[in-house]
Amino acid sequence: MRNELYDYSPITERAPITWPGGARVAFYVGLNVEHFVLGKPSTSINQATTTLVPDPLNHGWRDYGPRVAIWRMIEAFDRHGVRPSVLLNSDVAEQYPQIIEAGRARDWAWLAHGKNNSTVQPEVEAQERAYLTDVVETIEKATGRRPRGWLGPALSETFQTPALLAELGLDYVLDWTSDDQPYRLNVPGMMSVPYSLELNDLGLFTAHSVSGSDFVQIVKDQLDQLYADSEYSGRVMALALHPFVTGQAFRLKYLDQALEYVVNHPGVWNTTSDEIAAHYAAAGRLA
Repeated sequence: MRNELYDYSPITERAPITWPGGARVAFYVGLNVEHFVLGKPSTSINQATTTLVPDPLNHGWRDYGPRVAIWRMIEAFDRHGVRPSVLLNSDVAEQYPQIIEAGRARDWAWLAHGKNNSTVQPEVEAQERAYLTDVVETIEKATGRRPRGWLGPALSETFQTPALLAELGLDYVLDWTSDDQPYRLNVPGMMSVPYSLELNDLGLFTAHSVSGSDFVQIVKDQLDQLYADSEYSGRVMALALHPFVTGQAFRLKYLDQALEYVVNHPGVWNTTSDEIAAHYAAAGRLA
């Protein structure tokens, strides 16, 4: 099947991208703030119990995120001046309103991330339009800001998702992790902003079992190479985090070390995915 959503464009043949203040790398934290429905299988640390209903082992691991882990992560973000780009399940507004309050006080960026992380959007267009409308309007009501970006639960989309999101006033998606720069989609007004499955704590810590010190080195290596790549054209570095993973007590100091290296590195624009998308659009890249 031909990819009609976006065109092939080798990074070596594009007009240069410049970031504010002459920065070479635009850095943002994609913080997944999610709700998992009790009794539905989802992201798990142990596959042996995923068929049990309920599944206290895996649900409790996930539920540690909003109860405990995110609060120590917030302290780390505050220490390093990081405003996360929050990938927000709309159910969080009802389930964990204290997290919304904390983010509003810190001017976080809010992206739509589905209703919860136990279900994905329906494939029938009319049903998906109603689903997306509910997600976007719920987030807008709770945060006071209409989301501009989208990341699907499990990075899921249908063929009509970007166009439906554009109808709702959104202008970018993170689901297509195919580049180090934003790029235009073949949907009027819509773009893709880089996200990462590789620089992602869920994969690194749970699938690949890296250590905390390995995580810090991976973050450093990612930035160092992107900085080298950006000599003539800017790059984007996304760090994807989940509270129930990186917010564990024994990992927090490694998050501190990683953030300290990145935000103090010369030529880094410490920003949000919203600001990256806005800067790219303002430069006329969507024309």
